[in-house]
Amino acid sequence: MSAARAERLVNLVICLLSTRAFLTAERIRTAVPGYAAEDGTALGEEAFKRMFERDKVELRDLGVPLETGRNGWGDTEDGYRIARRDYELPEIDLAPDEAAAVGLAARLWQSAGLSEDAHGALRKLRAAGIDVDPHATPGIQPRVEAADRAFDPCLAAVRARRPIRFGYQRPEAAEPGLREIEPWGVVSWKGRWYVVGHDRDRKAPRCFRMSRIVGRIESAGRPGTVVVPEGVDLTALVATTWQQSGMRTATVAIAPGRAAGLRRVGRATGENGPDGEEFTLDYGDPGSLADRLIGYGDGVLVLAPPEVRDAVVTRLRVLVGG
Repeated sequence: MSAARAERLVNLVICLLSTRAFLTAERIRTAVPGYAAEDGTALGEEAFKRMFERDKVELRDLGVPLETGRNGWGDTEDGYRIARRDYELPEIDLAPDEAAAVGLAARLWQSAGLSEDAHGALRKLRAAGIDVDPHATPGIQPRVEAADRAFDPCLAAVRARRPIRFGYQRPEAAEPGLREIEPWGVVSWKGRWYVVGHDRDRKAPRCFRMSRIVGRIESAGRPGTVVVPEGVDLTALVATTWQQSGMRTATVAIAPGRAAGLRRVGRATGENGPDGEEFTLDYGDPGSLADRLIGYGDGVLVLAPPEVRDAVVTRLRVLVGG
């Protein structure tokens, strides 16, 4: 959704919340900023109707309870309003485990460069009387893997709608290649972070795993020049790319009570051996999977294939200086 359309929808919601009367489309057209052509002139009748119809559909899809009706018997045209009783959220009441989950999420986002947003959300919950303690789960440490050194600059570029340029190391390539993209958003998929956007060289949408971005991320254009396509599904783009990338499967044994994060993304085989419960994991690059597995220490044992097991052993030897 473009910034202009998002601003117009917010203005429309504020307008319809501020009145008890039903407002006609023509009244809305004159009262709500945003229903004008790009040069500031008034839209034609048909252009306005198409825009307003799209906005009504968008609001209803977002769950906004848009009412249609007339103020009296003399009205000849339907109007619109939003009833506050249906729009406002009910009182928030989180169970202790739900409050703990919110605290964990705040700790994760603090490590990912979104601490201001996370702390703002916590302040609102506490103001509503919810006891949220981000340190109430000392045994669990959430993290954005690779906190991805590239995460902050990619997110900043998305927010600024600014094109970027960076080096990208594909597993099969000897040297990183230079990529220039118009970033649309960042996506977390199966424990990894991706930046999604329009690849200027390939002239098509592409997904880039942040842990494979090397070197400095540079600006490749002016802020405000990136246009995100209407209705684009970033998660679907990442999922499709992931499925088409020749993924393979590894089998690991997870010790009881260990590696909760790995259990969530893996698939239990139903087999239990002396080293723990067996899970299968999808992977594209054995080295990347090994980097992830060694973080769980002796709580995870690679059963197959040999390429992943060897990659883990190599990294462990480096860690112990052997």
